[in-house]
Amino acid sequence: MIPTPAIAGVLTAQQVDATGAAIAAMQEDSGALPWFPGGQTDPWDHVESAMALSVTGRFAEAEAAYDWSRRHQRADGSWPIRMLVGRVEDPNVDSNFCAYIAVGVWHHFLITGDDGFLERLWPTVWSAIDLVVKFQRPDGAFRWGGDHLTGAMFDQAQITGNASIFQALDCAIRIADIVGQPEEDWIRAHGALGEALRERPEIFEPPSDHSMDWYYPILGGAVRGRAGQEVIAERWDEFVVAGKGIRCVDHRPWVTGAETCELALAVDALGDTDDAIALVDSIQHLRDPDGSYWTGLVFSDGKRWPVEKSCWTSAAVVLAADAISRSTPGHGIFRDVRQSLAVGG
Repeated sequence: MIPTPAIAGVLTAQQVDATGAAIAAMQEDSGALPWFPGGQTDPWDHVESAMALSVTGRFAEAEAAYDWSRRHQRADGSWPIRMLVGRVEDPNVDSNFCAYIAVGVWHHFLITGDDGFLERLWPTVWSAIDLVVKFQRPDGAFRWGGDHLTGAMFDQAQITGNASIFQALDCAIRIADIVGQPEEDWIRAHGALGEALRERPEIFEPPSDHSMDWYYPILGGAVRGRAGQEVIAERWDEFVVAGKGIRCVDHRPWVTGAETCELALAVDALGDTDDAIALVDSIQHLRDPDGSYWTGLVFSDGKRWPVEKSCWTSAAVVLAADAISRSTPGHGIFRDVRQSLAVGG
């Protein structure tokens, strides 16, 4: 048994467990974890939701989700960008979506210590990351995606996706070391991407008005320390709405639970745990009695929007609670990302 996360004065262990149960209740028979019952499944949010199942001790359900990923991976190592109850809605490839399987698999292994699980999912991780590194440009940035039918790549490199790929590469390299198949090309790709994110941010698409482009370089682990604190401070007042959460888009009166909890994970990784606690506390107005969370709130008129309780929003709450409380062996999955690695080291 692993301890269930709790944040004193914010969330009890029983409440976090209820959120895990709400996520499990949304899981399809196939193992897929859609955005909400009957909604779309994408390979990134599916993995994030599986991670929350692991945190709450629902190992069978989490492994069913990873087995869904294993079964639905295409021959080239990719997954469709979007599926709907098993039907492909968007067949194209998103490099970040494909990379995130490494984060989930490493996280589940940290919590369970199950070598058999790691061995079973290693071919899936290897195929995905082997594909993803082909999207890296000579300047170190990763193209965001490509056309699955023609193989053509879309050249734009987006900050949020690249920051997430940085974490995924670190996790994939850890898995490769454990299974005894180190991948030096992945280490080089990780190093070039980290350098690009820290030293040449101008090579990426300009930061959008979405909050993710602000905090993801810290969440993904490429930027830390004083530099990370300066990044967070620069736009804090632009996005954070005291007592309500953070804006998803800087100029709209709309706060979202997932982005708020991801920012909590980012500032916790910088050592600002009090701010992380306050952020998670601020979005408890989105909590439903069944333990799930509404996606967001338009605070100018008090209306929930979109009118859905998203699986991945609940997952972000669980992951933030684990990071803050240091409860499970996977609590450092965002905090412990390595900024640099040496080939052969």
